[in-house]
Amino acid sequence: MAKKNPPPTEANSPATEPNDTLLSQLIGYALRRAQLKVAQNLVEQLNPFDLRPAQFSALLIIEASPGLMQTDLAGILAIEPPQVVTLLNKLEKLGLAVRVRCKPDKRSYGIFLSKAGETLLKQLKEIAAASDRDATAALSDGERQQLLQLLHKIYRRDDQATG
Repeated sequence: MAKKNPPPTEANSPATEPNDTLLSQLIGYALRRAQLKVAQNLVEQLNPFDLRPAQFSALLIIEASPGLMQTDLAGILAIEPPQVVTLLNKLEKLGLAVRVRCKPDKRSYGIFLSKAGETLLKQLKEIAAASDRDATAALSDGERQQLLQLLHKIYRRDDQATG
């Protein structure tokens, strides 16, 4: 005989965030919750391509700066250089990017999209834009633009203060 699950009670129901707590007033907490929702949506869309959001981000950065050095890519992605090596190994394995040894400094490599990477990236851009719109569907176009402006204001201020 199959064991039945007990009906939901306060003790075994899924946890929900109480509305009147300090957490509900912290921007960092709200940003993290929103980021998780948006990122999970993108993860699901990229899964059929065997890609993760960081790899997709790297493809976009490489497209914008062909020949970019690995250390520069690490800085832009805010990850450690060894993580960039792993990320690029995956992109090369998928045939989406290539590392080309630089002539002046034989230890350095410029990163470029392959033809397959350029082709796939066109499709991935459309998928990412649709995923982003889907994840933020609760916002009007104006609210979405306002949110983007406010988020840019937060992180670009930090960039300007340190740069």
